[in-house]
Amino acid sequence: MKSLKRHVRDYLELRRGLGFDLGRVESRLKSFIEFLKTKRTRQITTALALEFALRSDHPQPGTQAGCLSAIRGFARYLSGIEPKTEVPPTGLVRRGHRPQPYIYSDDEIIRILDAARRHPSTPRYALKPHTLYCLFGLLTVTGMRLTEALNLKAEDIDWEQGVLSVGRAKFQKSRLVPLHKSTLWQLRDYIKRRDQFFAARP
Repeated sequence: MKSLKRHVRDYLELRRGLGFDLGRVESRLKSFIEFLKTKRTRQITTALALEFALRSDHPQPGTQAGCLSAIRGFARYLSGIEPKTEVPPTGLVRRGHRPQPYIYSDDEIIRILDAARRHPSTPRYALKPHTLYCLFGLLTVTGMRLTEALNLKAEDIDWEQGVLSVGRAKFQKSRLVPLHKSTLWQLRDYIKRRDQFFAARP
């Protein structure tokens, strides 16, 4: 079992070296290794992988599919070292239906932005309405993901070219997002307000 744990560690190190974020994969593989330990085996089989994925503590289809996906990736890696390793095929568990995305109308977006600007605040949180207004507006005009917008820094903006650099997009890729002049003006205004707010705090 120690050698199997070492292979998991080497596999995770290799994937992370390629730029993958493996938070859930790591925890799922470690749980799977403990599961194999209870079965008194170190060989990965499709049957054991499926049994692990369908355990009662994995009630959601998305979790079950995620467990199988994590095991499948590791099994592919391990099959080059341990030829008896079985790689679970895809399609054994369905992830379930994704919710239908809701597309906001222009009128709804305007109402959201107005509500953000009028958000009640205290002197301690006086910046909050401006932050919400700027955040929702930026999400609207750029199509960025929420985590991307929350991780932005002022240096990510090329003010002269009017381009926003998103350094860690989905699947670890980076991309450039063009910004309209009106968006640049709003961002400048927010940064000015933010700097004044924190400068005035004791």
